[in-house]
Amino acid sequence: METLGTIVIVGTIFYGVYSLIKVFTDYLLKRKIVKAGHIEKAGILDTPAASSSESKSYPSLKWGLVALMAGLGLILIEILDRTSAITWQDGSDSFLPFGIELVAISLGFLIYFFIVNAKNMKSR
Repeated sequence: METLGTIVIVGTIFYGVYSLIKVFTDYLLKRKIVKAGHIEKAGILDTPAASSSESKSYPSLKWGLVALMAGLGLILIEILDRTSAITWQDGSDSFLPFGIELVAISLGFLIYFFIVNAKNMKSR
């Protein structure tokens, strides 16, 4: 397990260094393009692409439903008295608690999807 943690840390550090270098080199490139007088090629004045209407509509509803369903999943796990990985008689581990939690979170997203689709259909 210690090896996995080391790999994650090293990967995170390399990604962070890569991101910093990319931002800095993009800045230098755009600066050179602007100094050369080619502002239209620099993409600085471009307006960002309009995001989808789904991401704008009801963001608090989405995360509220996800949090609610995640909480219900945790309550269900506690009720089933399965707070940690379950060890069966043959010694194998079960990931039932993780499955219950992921299903509950997925249900939250699905409920949000259906609510937003119903609102969009009514407004058309």
